[in-house]
Amino acid sequence: MRAIVLEQHGGPEVLMLREVPDPVAGPEEVLVEVVSSAVNRADILQRMGFYPGPPMEHEIPGLEFAGRVVAVGERVTDRAVGDPVMGITNGSAHAELIASHERMTMRVPDALPLDVAGATPEVFITAWDALVRHGGLTSGRWALVHAGASGVGTASIQIAKAMGARIIVTASAGKHETCRSLGADVIVDYETDDFVDVVAEATGGAGVDVVLDVVGGDYLPRNISCLRIGGRVIQVGLMAGGSVPFDAGTLLMKRASLIGTTLRARPIEEKIAVTQQFSAEVLPLVASGRISPVVDSRFDLDDLADAHRRMEANLNSGKIVINIGGD
Repeated sequence: MRAIVLEQHGGPEVLMLREVPDPVAGPEEVLVEVVSSAVNRADILQRMGFYPGPPMEHEIPGLEFAGRVVAVGERVTDRAVGDPVMGITNGSAHAELIASHERMTMRVPDALPLDVAGATPEVFITAWDALVRHGGLTSGRWALVHAGASGVGTASIQIAKAMGARIIVTASAGKHETCRSLGADVIVDYETDDFVDVVAEATGGAGVDVVLDVVGGDYLPRNISCLRIGGRVIQVGLMAGGSVPFDAGTLLMKRASLIGTTLRARPIEEKIAVTQQFSAEVLPLVASGRISPVVDSRFDLDDLADAHRRMEANLNSGKIVINIGGD
């Protein structure tokens, strides 16, 4: 099969398209012919050598996929050849074939084309897991989400609005319309406005119930100042770095929580659990058409370097889809 292989780490030019051996499905795995995938920030970090993937003969990036099952292991019971599926993975999705545990896959709803489905699992599971499972977001509560026009940001807006919550997002001026069209209640231009002040005004001084942050750095103490009593900051990324001084006493006074989380580092048992819960609770919203990934642009597998460059330049609003096979 063809796959993107990292033979060294560095700039986008190290992404090499190579012929590698086909994966083989284990007893509880399915082999999927991949139709689409997407680029995530973690792929860029992995390419640069800052976020190593799992041990494998060939280092293949890619954290999400969608396609059709072409073979099943001997103990597989819930999947059959021909099933349209999607899922998250530790890596190796930027390839024509991928093997996955059957319970790490979700059946793709009819309302979601396979050439879009590959841009769905990573950001929607991340947003839902952070906001709802860890953040406790419910109807009527407030969330603050940074990078509102990113993949996780656009997923967060849709999930919050679908459950009846209110959401404030930060985004550059050119991306406000994307956030507004999805239903964001308040949009902050982080280049000109102080999100702390905007949050205070929007919530009548009470603060938000949960902050989903992919930025880190000096956002941390400001995020804590945005919280209401008992609120939670969910840290899912560190685009601005992870080292910053802050007064831990502010957590005590607000009885607040700071929670760090990633999907990739979890054991497979936890990933199966979150996948199955997401499938039961959120996938029906996808099936009904109430939520869907926002597609910024598309690139073929052999143009993956250009897709990385687009994300690194912060040009995308929504997901950068990678076309891999025919639907």
